[in-house]
Amino acid sequence: MALLILFGFVAGAATALSPCVLPVLPIALSAGATGGRRRPLGIVAGLAVSFTFATVALVYVISAFGLPDDLLRKLAIFVLLAFGISLMIPPLAARLEAWLSRFAGIAGGPRSGGGDGFWSGVAVGGSLGFVYAPCAGPILAGVITVSASQSFNTGRLAVALSYGLGSAVVLYFLMLGGRRVIAPLARRGTGFQVAMGAVMVVVALSMLGNYDVKFQNKIASSLPSFLVNPSKSLEDTGSARTALADVRGGSGGALGEATAEAAVTGSSASGGGSEATSKSSDLPVIGTAPEFTDTQQWFNTPGEQPLTLKSLRGRVVLVDFWTYSCINCLRTLPYLTAWDKRYRKDGLTIVGIHSPEFPFEKDAGNVGDAIQRNGIEYPVAQDNDLANFTRYGTEYWPAEYFIDAKGRVRYVHFGEGEYGEKEKVIRELLAEAGHSVGAGESGAKGIEASTGVTTPESYLGSLRADRFVNGPIGAGTHDFGSPGAPPANALAYSGRWKVEPESATAEGGALELSFGARRVYLVLGSPGKSRRVRVLLDGRPIPDRLAGSDVHNGVVTVSGQRLYDLVDLPKVEDRTLRLVPEAGVMGYAFTFG
Repeated sequence: MALLILFGFVAGAATALSPCVLPVLPIALSAGATGGRRRPLGIVAGLAVSFTFATVALVYVISAFGLPDDLLRKLAIFVLLAFGISLMIPPLAARLEAWLSRFAGIAGGPRSGGGDGFWSGVAVGGSLGFVYAPCAGPILAGVITVSASQSFNTGRLAVALSYGLGSAVVLYFLMLGGRRVIAPLARRGTGFQVAMGAVMVVVALSMLGNYDVKFQNKIASSLPSFLVNPSKSLEDTGSARTALADVRGGSGGALGEATAEAAVTGSSASGGGSEATSKSSDLPVIGTAPEFTDTQQWFNTPGEQPLTLKSLRGRVVLVDFWTYSCINCLRTLPYLTAWDKRYRKDGLTIVGIHSPEFPFEKDAGNVGDAIQRNGIEYPVAQDNDLANFTRYGTEYWPAEYFIDAKGRVRYVHFGEGEYGEKEKVIRELLAEAGHSVGAGESGAKGIEASTGVTTPESYLGSLRADRFVNGPIGAGTHDFGSPGAPPANALAYSGRWKVEPESATAEGGALELSFGARRVYLVLGSPGKSRRVRVLLDGRPIPDRLAGSDVHNGVVTVSGQRLYDLVDLPKVEDRTLRLVPEAGVMGYAFTFG
């Protein structure tokens, strides 16, 4: 936890030097230049506290009462307008200062600092904390906010506070520098105060029209990625990711550590973005396989009763962690089903542990439909709370653990590929256990990931949205206007969308993507009824010869919540995809192949 708190402080400090601080910086500099010598200190104190409150307490309140997701931003705009207007009207500003001074006396007595502007600075900083809250990186925000259904954790509070303090320290020194430059102007009296109030009002109105986001994106497009989103760069470091996983509740214990030591990395896994296999071909003993625990519904077992590893002693077990909207997992399924048919009678049991990424994947009916749709006949268990996903120490979909007849993990693979090696492992473990596998392999075949794909997995929800030309994507309902075509490997919202942490719902808008891939997939849903999405490739309705299996006559009909196959090109190419959905269609994440 100490490492994560330090990470939060450094990430906050880095964010204060990024384009995300642009809406905050003018107000911080102008407000810090007026008032007493302790006013800048009050501003950063207020910012740190209100940022922490906004990212922890208010998230729970908003979720619990079903309030709009963009409430924090609207609150920030209101507060900035109120302070700006009060500064533009000197008599009103004088009354506000007098009230704050009386508040300071009540809060801390005559020595509390009200007379030199500390508490008025706290009030201004308090409003800035709400404006600053969307700057938190996506992983950090996920750790801090989590969901209202989870219990409050002092660790999350400490991380949020350290992030706010890191930003506050940098802003404090920026204000001290700006104070020396602006102070001579402030001596000219009320004129400067009115001008500073006007600055606050202009910024608030620009936020109301989302112009702050557009302006920030214009600047961000010409800066290196580590300056545009420094907190995300820090979050992607190995030590930070490990600490963040610990806060989420993931550990993996001794098996997770042993697996990490026995693995090498490659490409084509969902979630962690890498592929790994055990290093040695002589199948070392990696660790004892954890027993299945805290599962929900089981499929393809006698009476839908749970299986245990203890009851499977003497058989070779392949545990496959998957989720039905993951294209990497779906491309693995034909090989798993082929191995099940070929080797089940010889002593192999495959157990699919369905560990969902999105909330709708927790629905047993959706999982059952996916099992039937993909022809899965081996046992599958729901792992809705990711209890087994965590116990095994994995962070990837798919993740496969090969367990020998004594219950020991002997081989681990994250991601797609290496199918010939995996079948060799199965045969070796069966032979080691005394089972006769006979001649002839399974002949398993399936679609493998294309080489040369340049576009990474792309999420539409605010929690993990990245590479949008619209700038940072905050939760709430937005009219994105017409931002223009996105550059390579980028996305663009246009029109009206309701953006939530994990998804985005069309309300008369469109979505454009510039990609470098052969195949394009998108997780979609349409609550209540089927809805249509028009699919355009390079500005024209996609022809059937280039369309994915779910697109017919340039249209995909969205009914269930699942992964939809949109584009299937002859080879990897750089193209532009535009989707025009009917109102109510929900999008979650693009994947490519």
